[in-house]
Amino acid sequence: MTVQGNSKRRMILTLLTGLFIGFCVAQLISYATISDSIRSSDFHMISEHNPFFHRMPTFPEIIHEHPYDNSSVADQLKKEVRILCWIMTNPTNHKIKARHVKRTWGKRCNILLFMSSGEDDELPSVKLDVGEGRFNLWRKTKQAFKYVYKHHFNDADWFYKADDDTYAVIENLRLMLYPYHPETPVYFGFKFKPFVRQGYMSGGAGYVLSREAVRRFVVEGIPNPKLCLPGMGDAEDVELGICMKNLNITAGDSRDYNGRGRMFPFVPEKHLIPNRSPDFWYWQYIFYNTDDGLDCCSDNAISFHYVTPRMIERTSSDAS
Repeated sequence: MTVQGNSKRRMILTLLTGLFIGFCVAQLISYATISDSIRSSDFHMISEHNPFFHRMPTFPEIIHEHPYDNSSVADQLKKEVRILCWIMTNPTNHKIKARHVKRTWGKRCNILLFMSSGEDDELPSVKLDVGEGRFNLWRKTKQAFKYVYKHHFNDADWFYKADDDTYAVIENLRLMLYPYHPETPVYFGFKFKPFVRQGYMSGGAGYVLSREAVRRFVVEGIPNPKLCLPGMGDAEDVELGICMKNLNITAGDSRDYNGRGRMFPFVPEKHLIPNRSPDFWYWQYIFYNTDDGLDCCSDNAISFHYVTPRMIERTSSDAS
């Protein structure tokens, strides 16, 4: 009885000691988290009450201070997953839209290019020998990838095309691409299902091609009218999808491990509060069944489309 009693007392003492230590550790963690939160809030309040905060009537300068952020993982990924971003724009949008991409999320790309039909030394833009308008989108896309292949093929591992009203989190794009080798013939985006058996990627959400996919597209696809449509066309994303299929380039799955989307053709609110009408074209086009709503989007979301310049500036921590 004495031995059993001592054993029982030791077990209770051990349990109480463990609970006490666990409580202390939890309090320390809570204190550290709250302290960081307070310090971050202080910096945010400083930026909001800065007398120069509202000096720009249309797009005020927004200062985001993150003194305690650890960017070591993002910095390492930037070295290992090199992304060239090229932005589809036009002379009318250089100052209205494109410059806001340059001021914000475009900075996170390893290389940033603006493809247009006009020159702009401020962006700067690459002047392509194409007209503007929807019917020229396919030709413009081909010309842009040819330029990228000629001048930057060995400077990046992945090549991301986006519109000038797309917002992208490049760190999350690198995180998604990290498991894949750039010599794999694959491309990713928001996948639609009509017209192409393996699906095709929405142009607005942006799509990213591996280096091998770019090589096949430019070297084997564009010169061959049996593989890729020659000339012009307005459905650039569909034509690219057909071309990718003909070149045996896989239309990859950009969803996360929970099946939630990471690249989107609309602004966030349109996916969080979706149009539930069965007549809405979106429901007939999506490749994967999705329950758009509060659980629509991955914690590591990558891109959204139809984002206004004001939204781009307010969302980004790079505005300066």
